Amino acid sequence: MNHPLIGLHALVCGSTQGIGKAAAIALAEHGARITLVARDEAKLIAVAKALPAPNGQQHGWLTCDLGDTAKLRSSIGAFAEKETVDIVVHNTGGPAPGPAHEADPAAFLAAFTQHLVGFQTLVRALVPGMKQQRSGRIINVISTSVKQPLPNLGVSNTIRGAVANWGKTLANELGPFGITVNNVLPGATETERLTAIISNKAQKTGASLDAVRTEMLNEIPLRRFAKPEEIAAAIAFLAGPSGAYINGINLPVDGGRTACL
Repeated sequence: MNHPLIGLHALVCGSTQGIGKAAAIALAEHGARITLVARDEAKLIAVAKALPAPNGQQHGWLTCDLGDTAKLRSSIGAFAEKETVDIVVHNTGGPAPGPAHEADPAAFLAAFTQHLVGFQTLVRALVPGMKQQRSGRIINVISTSVKQPLPNLGVSNTIRGAVANWGKTLANELGPFGITVNNVLPGATETERLTAIISNKAQKTGASLDAVRTEMLNEIPLRRFAKPEEIAAAIAFLAGPSGAYINGINLPVDGGRTACL
């Protein structure tokens, strides 16, 4: 098996479940050494032990809450003093569903802190090392809502759009240093968040879970939800040498659901 990421170090956020975990596995399979980032240390240890290591690479973890800016800054600052990271996968759980006009302003602030401020805190700590070696990959896992807002995800639509524009801005700024920045936009993916979204819609509408699920599937030309591994494959491609000249894009991985180009 080809291992194009041998010798590279990848830091993957939200990596104890769902897309983040799948991304960590894919990058490890490609030869990268992984540092997992999440809040639950027991889960981090379990995932780290189970990661593939085709080249004998030693994986690690960092216990962090992206929503706690002060502690995150301290933890990632100490980490960056000892480690250089080649690949950063920004990924974290989405805000609770609901219409934008009913959301408490505090919900927007909390989501902004967890997503954009958290990601920016990581960038400030890790990009200097990338600049010094004049190479790096930053991959933001966001949502197709940055192209087409999704119903009943008002806070998420708003914050994801901010992160997408932040990512594009970084791509312009960091390109001269050999650092690419891209946004991966998953469609409906078989994760715990999708289960929560389906359940929330069923409760609000009175429809059955199966009816809500079928309605969502009918919006997807491929008529199925994505597997986390399929999102991870796109992340691994952008992180590898084949993605070296792709910079500043929004890449939907959604089975064709997004209506715009």
